[in-house]
Amino acid sequence: MSANSIEQNIRRVAYLLVILLIILIVHISYIQVIEGSFYAAHPLNRRSTEYAKSIQRGTIFDRNGQILAVSEKTDDGYKRFYPYGDILAHPIGYDSIKLGKTGIENTYNGYLAGINTPERGLGAISRLLERHHAYNLVLTIDSKLQSVAYKALGNHRGAIVVLDPRTGAILAMVSKPSFDPNQIESLWDGISKSSASPLLNRASNGLYPPGSIIKPMFAEAALTEKIVTTDNKFNCSGSLKIGKDYTLTENNLIAHGELNLEQALTVSCNTTFGSLALKLGRNKVAAAFDRYGFNKDLGQELQETASRLPTFSELGDGDLAQVGIGQGSLLVTPMRMAMLASVFANKGVVMQPYLVSKITADDGSIIKNYAPVEWLKPVNEQMAELISNMMISVVNKGTGNQAYISGVQVAGKTGTAENPHGESHAWFIGFAPADVPQIAVAVIVENGGSGGGVAAPIARQILLQALR
Repeated sequence: MSANSIEQNIRRVAYLLVILLIILIVHISYIQVIEGSFYAAHPLNRRSTEYAKSIQRGTIFDRNGQILAVSEKTDDGYKRFYPYGDILAHPIGYDSIKLGKTGIENTYNGYLAGINTPERGLGAISRLLERHHAYNLVLTIDSKLQSVAYKALGNHRGAIVVLDPRTGAILAMVSKPSFDPNQIESLWDGISKSSASPLLNRASNGLYPPGSIIKPMFAEAALTEKIVTTDNKFNCSGSLKIGKDYTLTENNLIAHGELNLEQALTVSCNTTFGSLALKLGRNKVAAAFDRYGFNKDLGQELQETASRLPTFSELGDGDLAQVGIGQGSLLVTPMRMAMLASVFANKGVVMQPYLVSKITADDGSIIKNYAPVEWLKPVNEQMAELISNMMISVVNKGTGNQAYISGVQVAGKTGTAENPHGESHAWFIGFAPADVPQIAVAVIVENGGSGGGVAAPIARQILLQALR
């Protein structure tokens, strides 16, 4: 082999080594700088876990400055303390060295643990720049309203979601049964094995048939698609025969007689809304659910369980009519139904629900601010006002009269959702004041029976507190 060939081979190898070195530097730089915060905050990163033990984790506040979670110094290092215990266990979650993290403690762990800081991507150099305290969170939650809602649900299993329809801010998120995050490790065996599922955040992860609280959406869809007008009359005989082998019935076979759309919503007439679903047809019903965002994800912060929608194209007529009254294979979360109420409260616009309003440093300076974001506009303003007026009639004259508040116009809709596993679930959605809405609420009481008799009075207590 000639000397020139040897030199060329050496040169090629050198070039290859240089290229590989450049690729390695770029890759390491990408991991260290671009993906550094992700890997630092990852729950499987044991170095970050050990690091978190030695620092004072950030404090979580409610919208009014009340402490919801704080780290306190003990002989073994810092320990997390939750002043509201089981009242706020689900939205805030818990932080445990043994069991990990859930809720906001998990979603915003990078900020609370001081991991999501620029200097953390600098490896050993970061030790010279480390902060003594991590970042704090300010939530949209109103702890007083949360406490009232928690108490109002009593010993029932269920959930409550309270939103500001103008911004999407979550003012309360209650789920029962709950657990005490202060004792999560000592009580874990009992909590994790309980048939009551206290670890489940029913507000965002519980799936239920909506029952009649879906009817305002069907009223809007029928009007928008010009299937009906507000002047059309329906005749309710107490039942509606569909095909050869299915009959849709009213509760207790009550015949409502002749009524228009507003009256049908006021008395929650099943045969009217079953027939509206049939007149809309499978494609338009599917389009309505899509228009309201039931197929759209709410994002990482809430980690909501996706709605279970039927395959509309495969539904028989009886099943389609069932969807029109919120039954059949349709399953939704309480969060989604609070958002449905918000559509009609906020002139047809639904805002993105959010729990964290800002991230702050120890000195109070704002690190990150979360502004309200318009999520969807499924309905025009005129139609939203029309449905809102119908929902006012539900409270003033119909099934939602136990949500009535003297001097305040309340709009709402009750629901009694049949449940194959036991007693029906009781629902109420609504908002107030109906003319200038400040609060939208969804209440579900598992196996509660009548929505008007059980869920509506609970919603009334919450609205009274919120409007003080």
